[in-house]
Amino acid sequence: MTWWKTVAVLSCTVASVLAGSAQAVAAPDRPGAHCPQLDPALPWHGDNRARLQRMIDERGSCAGRSGPRPVAVFDWDNTVIKNDITDATLAWALRHDKILRPQSWLATSRWLSAAADQALTAACGTAVPVGGPLPTSRNTACADEIMEIREKSRTMGGAAAFTGEWNHRRTEPSYGWIPSLFAGHTPGALTAFARLARAEQLRAPVGAKQTVGTHTIAGYIRYYPQQKDLIRTLKAARFEVYVVSASAEAIAEAWADGAGLDRAHTIGIRSRTRHGRLTTELLGCGGDPAALPYIDGKRCVVNQEIFRVEGAAAWEQQDATRRIALGAGDADTDVTFVGDATGAHLALNRNKTELMCRAYDNADGRWLPNPMFLDPLPAKAGPYPCSTAGAVRADGSRGPLLRADGAVVADQADRAHG
Repeated sequence: MTWWKTVAVLSCTVASVLAGSAQAVAAPDRPGAHCPQLDPALPWHGDNRARLQRMIDERGSCAGRSGPRPVAVFDWDNTVIKNDITDATLAWALRHDKILRPQSWLATSRWLSAAADQALTAACGTAVPVGGPLPTSRNTACADEIMEIREKSRTMGGAAAFTGEWNHRRTEPSYGWIPSLFAGHTPGALTAFARLARAEQLRAPVGAKQTVGTHTIAGYIRYYPQQKDLIRTLKAARFEVYVVSASAEAIAEAWADGAGLDRAHTIGIRSRTRHGRLTTELLGCGGDPAALPYIDGKRCVVNQEIFRVEGAAAWEQQDATRRIALGAGDADTDVTFVGDATGAHLALNRNKTELMCRAYDNADGRWLPNPMFLDPLPAKAGPYPCSTAGAVRADGSRGPLLRADGAVVADQADRAHG
């Protein structure tokens, strides 16, 4: 798939026409008033809307800058929407018998443990021919093993589902495992499953739950109006806007158009296809075949797929001309690419330590911590342990979070909450 498309430079006048008169809501004499505007009726925390608007005015179509279009990148789950599209799609697939029996469960992840292989084989059985649909809508034990591994990286018996070594800033085995469960389907079929799950989730009332096997998970999803409006305004101001998600790319594509984004601007976990069908082999990044869009892996994907940085260099922070202007995320999985932004770092507060330590430390003055727009969390009890356990290390342990100059980030109180 081609991610970067050359687009002719539009004048500010043309951009204003495309943006529409509804976007010119500020007073005519205000600098940037003729440029695309965020909807003032949608509530934001503190002065975040004004600060985002200033960044759009300074970096967008009306700034009079030459050169490439500025880039904005959003995480998806709990950043553009409330709740999780992978969970929703997996739940729908299990309730509709869409998981095909693999030749070997061990083939679904290089890190799957022998205990997980045994648990899945025992629960899901061997009666169904390889490649046939597992009856997970009726086989509660099979659905439960899959859900438990997805949620907790362990079997129903409590054994570790993934073993071995991996770089915890590049990969999370349970994230990569889900796309592999859909091996044998075409990418279009997986997108169709996700669209059916989307319709179901959007119809369900806010707060709804669903049961899969004996597991109870969220049963609804909502697009955040503020984020849809922000994406709309950025696009009207001639930003290139992307989603970079740790969901399977075919799943993310089913949802992105609801926020005004097309497939060419939707990046997720990518599976190699064979004869048009998904396989259990995932495509890595920056020369690392195990890498996913996960923590530092999201920086790699942004650099490689958007800015066309090749090889090991994709893991490094680029100079300002090859970095995003806006990054938005909600979790430690997003902290590296969000931190790379040169204009604004939007952090949705789900009490995730590394992200919120960066946001509250606000080393460059451009961090915008914001409560979740729907059902925000209360203030975290006690400070974030930034100085002792603020950073996820490559081996999975935690240690002090450091600024770019090597200084330790002080512990931070939670200040942007419901």
